[in-house]
Amino acid sequence: MPPRDSTIGTFMVAAILCVVCSVLVSIAAVALKPQQDRNKKLDEKKNVLLAAGLAEPSATAKEIDAIFEESIERVLIDLASGEPVDPETVDPEKYDPIEAASDEEMNVEISPAGALPGIAEREPYAFVYKIKEGDAVTGYVLPIYGKGLWSTLYGFLAVEADANTVLGITYYQHGETPGLGGEVDNYGWKSLWPGKKIYGAEGDVMLGVVKGSGSGEHQIDGLSGATITSKGVDQMIKYWLGEGGFGPYLQKQTSDEAAVVAMVGRRAG
Repeated sequence: MPPRDSTIGTFMVAAILCVVCSVLVSIAAVALKPQQDRNKKLDEKKNVLLAAGLAEPSATAKEIDAIFEESIERVLIDLASGEPVDPETVDPEKYDPIEAASDEEMNVEISPAGALPGIAEREPYAFVYKIKEGDAVTGYVLPIYGKGLWSTLYGFLAVEADANTVLGITYYQHGETPGLGGEVDNYGWKSLWPGKKIYGAEGDVMLGVVKGSGSGEHQIDGLSGATITSKGVDQMIKYWLGEGGFGPYLQKQTSDEAAVVAMVGRRAG
């Protein structure tokens, strides 16, 4: 073995240290993955509940798990048809929408092109979180995402059982400028959303973020000093609630509800 203070000796020591460190990092990554997965699922549950107004930001992990178990049913749907996906076709426990959106064998082109600026493809299937009180469905929480000024914003939009009235919105991941586009996290701005209507008389998505102050039942105030982020939020809302996103699913829910009401009415008559 060469002397420790020789050039070769120095390189050998450095190489050994690199190998040892790499092994330790790999072991740590494998050991921590289960905890990271649990934290990821917990964060998902928390933000679904926040959008639905079912939990406070200070809720503990135990509280989040309990409320989610009691009040939320997660369903994987085909975005194109609005129908639930057969678990034999796609395993919901293994399916990752973000990975699917980047998988060339699975993803679907955004249509029309440019409807979600900066994003060319989307996942074919997405999760819907039904809000339940007993057996009754009282609303739906929908995952949404789109480009802002500096980043892709990921969030959830909750709607009432009528599939037309907003319950709430939350963003859980983004890199927008604090105090400007980062105000998507601001409670005051998020409090403008509940009660707003999504669709117009012709079924078009009318809900959106406008420049300046919003008015009426469809408009949300733009974020001051964050025109591009505001526009990005507006575009993602219109896409994900439209025909390319959750529109077919939401339309099916209202159609099914109307059919049930009509059937009950006929029986009562």
